[in-house]
Amino acid sequence: MKIVILDGYTENPGDLSWAGFEALGDVTVYEHTKADEVAARIAGAQVVYTNKTPLTRATLEGARELRFIGVLATGFNVVDIEAARERGIPVSNIPTYGTQAVAQYVFALLLEICHRVGHHAEAVQAGRWTNGRDFCFWDYPLMELSGKTMGIVGYGRIGKATAQIARAFGMRVVAYDAFVKAPEVLPLNDVLAQADVLSLHCPLTPENTGMVNRETIGRMKDGVILINTARGPLIQEDALREALVDGKVYAAALDVVSAEPIRPDNPLLGLDNCLITPHIAWASRESRQRLMDIAVANLEAFLSGKPANVVNP
Repeated sequence: MKIVILDGYTENPGDLSWAGFEALGDVTVYEHTKADEVAARIAGAQVVYTNKTPLTRATLEGARELRFIGVLATGFNVVDIEAARERGIPVSNIPTYGTQAVAQYVFALLLEICHRVGHHAEAVQAGRWTNGRDFCFWDYPLMELSGKTMGIVGYGRIGKATAQIARAFGMRVVAYDAFVKAPEVLPLNDVLAQADVLSLHCPLTPENTGMVNRETIGRMKDGVILINTARGPLIQEDALREALVDGKVYAAALDVVSAEPIRPDNPLLGLDNCLITPHIAWASRESRQRLMDIAVANLEAFLSGKPANVVNP
């Protein structure tokens, strides 16, 4: 069996092993694959894994021996699901690997906003403490989380894990989710109005694209902190820039943006109160190992005749 992995580098830059796949077939791993290379690389393959490399209808129509598609991620919009379904090709994703990693990362971002640890550590290395007049100094307001309200939009696994950590910090939690019922789940407008910190954890859908916009920002508390570790297009970036500049939003911390890698003309670049990291909330070694293990298990399940985590049944 020929197994092709089109873009394995971000999953495994060298600190993990592909041995689980190698036990199941003849494996070829490409670190990256350009769009015009896909067809040739998957020719003759029965199994293809992709992370962000698109598998279009035209490509799938040309891959006559293809029997299974695995996605090395939770999101599967890079695969033409309908075209795969028409061919009877199951597409399996990895739904649960990064829960703890992403929830932890939310608080890495939030605590950086609260204390600007990186900035103050750099200031010490630059000699400012050595040459200071007082026994301490700080350049940004320092804040406690205890007693503040964490608003969570999207109350699935990651949202609930984030809530658990928030409560450990002494925060009150309110959440919005159209499909979850819990005492802390409220209408969206109530969450927007009450949150001191608003953290996004919902999938990207046509209905919620641009859900953080001038109108919804206007419903938020003055001085709210916004965190996004979900999907970049949930936010209208021009509107967020305006709110960051005028102080309606005290600070934002984003691990995702509308176009990735980030473009040099992104309106959120260059703002001191907007922290942007390069889509790494998911990428702890432990999280990537879980992803690898589940990806192998998905293939084993397919080979046993009982495909798992199928997104196009």
